[in-house]
Amino acid sequence: MSISNCCLTGFEWTGTPAGRVGTLASKNTYITGTNTTAAVLFITDLYGWTFLNNRLLADHYAREADVTVYVPDFFDGDILPLDAMLAERFQEVDLPGWLARHGREKVEPDMLACARALRGTQQHQYQRVAVVGFCYGGWAGFRLGAREFNSESDYGRLVDCVAVGHPSLLMKKDIEELAVPVLILAPEIDMVYTPELKVHTFTTLQANGVPFQYHHFPKVAHACMVRGDENKEGERAAMVQGKNVVVAWLRHNLHGIA
Repeated sequence: MSISNCCLTGFEWTGTPAGRVGTLASKNTYITGTNTTAAVLFITDLYGWTFLNNRLLADHYAREADVTVYVPDFFDGDILPLDAMLAERFQEVDLPGWLARHGREKVEPDMLACARALRGTQQHQYQRVAVVGFCYGGWAGFRLGAREFNSESDYGRLVDCVAVGHPSLLMKKDIEELAVPVLILAPEIDMVYTPELKVHTFTTLQANGVPFQYHHFPKVAHACMVRGDENKEGERAAMVQGKNVVVAWLRHNLHGIA
């Protein structure tokens, strides 16, 4: 499945990230927040872990949901040319080559290692763990919430819940195997998270008895939840609303706050 060029246009917010750089399962990681019992593994879109918007979003989650957020560099420093993407000079962006280097099967082991490190190691042992993923990170959220990694008991769960926005590289099998509560942020205009996949999400999660919330955002496009371009009608408002919905989801599932 390809990722459309629409996810390559971005808009940097203003602000200074409040976190620090450390490591998680040997991955360079942006870390923000101080909670010692509830953590969020934030798996980014194609802009990567250094993109200002992603770090500022992580800061919002940490402050407003009272969690510690980890944003690992799953792409090992292989950052797509930000200036070219922001200027929509797509001829300068080798997206097929980048995806070949960072395909699902290559990155999944590192994502599992990071989630396991948060759930229970000498370095970390969080009682509650969530995954938040946008675009590229969307398929990963579903995958980490899969039945094979999460038993029906809380003790056997790798993660307690996931939240995804405009997921890319998502397969029907990912939806069918999900076993933990999921929040889905779905822009109306999305050539990657297609109407077919959206319908499959509804029918499958209901049939499997998986708790979910689905938020439809009319008239906005793929990547709006991170891009937040104030020059695109409705996109900044959708980004803010999406952030608020994720915060509420984390508060409810990690802290039991209605």
